[in-house]
Amino acid sequence: MGLDPGSRRCGVAVSDTRRTMAFPRPALAVDEGLVGSLADLIAEEDVTTVVIGHPLALSGRATSSTEVAGAFADKLRARVASLEIVRWDERLTTHEATRALREAGHRGTAQRGRVDSAAAVILLQNFLDAWRRD
Repeated sequence: MGLDPGSRRCGVAVSDTRRTMAFPRPALAVDEGLVGSLADLIAEEDVTTVVIGHPLALSGRATSSTEVAGAFADKLRARVASLEIVRWDERLTTHEATRALREAGHRGTAQRGRVDSAAAVILLQNFLDAWRRD
C-alpha cells in the first residue's frame, strides 16, 4: 500500500498481489479516524508493507512536512504492529499527478482527492519498480 499523507487528505494506493502495478483507492480525510480507517483497509487488502511518502524539499532537506509524515508513520506502526513501513522520497509526485490528471481531462476542485491518490500511485509504483530491480 502507498500513502501520500497531506494536511487535509491522505492519498491511498494499493498494488496487485504480484506487486507489479499500483492502483488508486479513494483518498481519506485526515482526521482523528484516519489511522483506524487505514488499519481496516490494511486488513481488508491483506497489506504487509506500507510505503509512506517522505516529503523532502527539492534540495533534499527535511521540512516541517517531513516531521508530520514521520509522526503519522509512527502512529500507524503503533496501531498495526506487524506492518512493515517504508519511508519513500515523494518529491514531485503531486506535481506529476496533477499534470497527468489535467492531461486526462480532470480539472478543478473535484480533482483534489484524485490528485492525492494519483500521487500515492506514483509513489507506490516508484517503490515497486525499485523493489523489482533489486
